[in-house]
Amino acid sequence: MAKKEEVLDPDTLALIQWCTEVEGFLVAGGATLTQAQDHIEDEVDWFTDQFYDGLTPEQAAKEALA
Repeated sequence: MAKKEEVLDPDTLALIQWCTEVEGFLVAGGATLTQAQDHIEDEVDWFTDQFYDGLTPEQAAKEALA
């Protein structure tokens, strides 16, 4: 039987894309890729709030690095 693919809603897809962009700014700010990914995973609620509050990925990364 074929494996059923899970379809993500547009908000979830937008949040994932946003976090991917934040990741790039964290790396540009001196974090390794693994550190950036781990930090986003550890602080997922905070980053989600920043996304819904309308921060840009760059702004969120700056806040995270402060």
